[in-house]
Amino acid sequence: MSSPALSAVPAGESFLSTRRGKLTLAFLCMVGFLDFVDASIVNVALPSIRRDLDFSLQNLQWILSGYLLTYGGFMLLGGRAADLLGRRRILVAGIVVFASSSLMGGVAQDPAMLVSARLVQGIGAAMMVPAALSILTTTFTEGRDRNTALGAWGGIAGLASALGVFLGGVLTEDLNWRWVFWVNLPVSVVLLVLTFRMVDGDRDTSRSRNFDALGALLVTAGMLLLVFALVKAPDQGWGSGRTIGELAGAAALLLGFVVNEQLHENPLAPLSIFRVNGLGAANVTQVMAIGGFYTMFFLVTLYMQNVLGFSQLQAGSAYLPATAGIAISSGVASQLFHRIGTRPIIVAGALIGAGGVYWLSRIPVHGSYLSDLLPGLLIMSFGLGFVFVGVNTAANAGVPEDKAGLAAALINTSTWVGGALGLAIFSVVATTRTTHLLAQGIASPTALDWGFHRALVACSVFIAAAAVIALRATNTRGEPAERLELEPIPAQ
Repeated sequence: MSSPALSAVPAGESFLSTRRGKLTLAFLCMVGFLDFVDASIVNVALPSIRRDLDFSLQNLQWILSGYLLTYGGFMLLGGRAADLLGRRRILVAGIVVFASSSLMGGVAQDPAMLVSARLVQGIGAAMMVPAALSILTTTFTEGRDRNTALGAWGGIAGLASALGVFLGGVLTEDLNWRWVFWVNLPVSVVLLVLTFRMVDGDRDTSRSRNFDALGALLVTAGMLLLVFALVKAPDQGWGSGRTIGELAGAAALLLGFVVNEQLHENPLAPLSIFRVNGLGAANVTQVMAIGGFYTMFFLVTLYMQNVLGFSQLQAGSAYLPATAGIAISSGVASQLFHRIGTRPIIVAGALIGAGGVYWLSRIPVHGSYLSDLLPGLLIMSFGLGFVFVGVNTAANAGVPEDKAGLAAALINTSTWVGGALGLAIFSVVATTRTTHLLAQGIASPTALDWGFHRALVACSVFIAAAAVIALRATNTRGEPAERLELEPIPAQ
């Protein structure tokens, strides 16, 4: 069902140029920002959380990984549920789950309660993000409106990664770590009110009949096990029997899902969506690029706190210039799409981003923020803005309206699988190098610094590889395109 706002705009006119169009875009970007920022806002609060709740070092990682686990694991189910059960309904349910778990995290009195809250918070985000992105792609028409809207969404996603670290530092140092969770509550209330005011209820009961419950179970279990295996691999070892078994189990579940989708008359995720030109390449590009970018934020934050001795507020504030770079590059990219298409933007962004991360890999043990950190962060930020905006636009181009939630879920699943994969690989690279140097008698700050060096070089290689894959991504210029009719869901 189309938005009532759309029906009020004469054919051929820009919805985005109207007041309601601008408010709709701002609202949807606010949803995306809330979910994306919570992946990074707790980073600099971890030392305070560890002291207050007596976390072990091994369990502390689950404050980050728990969110990634359920976010990535439930994303496809959340996206397809938005298509089948109604986007507003899933968005509202996601906001309620997200707010409730944020309250639970803020009042947590022990590690188990906080990790449980993060797991539930990830489920809420997995419902909210694909619902919001699919509302965006079905509300704003092909052309400049769509490019601008997707550019804003991609920019917000990149901006949240950098700004989250700053906000976490401010809240932790000026108030306490519990506010990194409680700050979500008033924002969630505002979003809930706006959802009912700005989004149509669009449930189509014919689509929910004969629901593919087995497919939902298989894909959710497979994605949960895959992300879990990636998160645990650094501790268990990539060659351990347990890691191999978990990865094999995830592969078996996902293979079973593919077989089920080919046989079911009303599949949860019609595989024919991959006939959309360049969609697969855009998603693989996202996995590779985010694997490098996301881990870079994690490693550089650790470097600032453990090597340079930055406070939580200083470490968070260090990313502020990067947020400006992301905002500028996102705006530039959304205006360039109409002239040169998405592919050159993604390739250029990945190469620029790889160069910025490589610069950061050269930081000395007694480095200076102005000369060693700031230039690399700025270069990286311009590349990150280009990649986020370009990939999100390419991954949603030419997708039928009734598959918009699925396409949104796919690109967001790629984001968080990439983040989990990057952390799993590059944290091992860093710790292996650092441990080896410590065993040779190298001083701790130097050993840590050299470990970060090697891991950041690997991150830059990952991002550069994304540029190569992006050569196969969709090169949309945002002009109206003929959309594929992909296995319409029959009314039963």
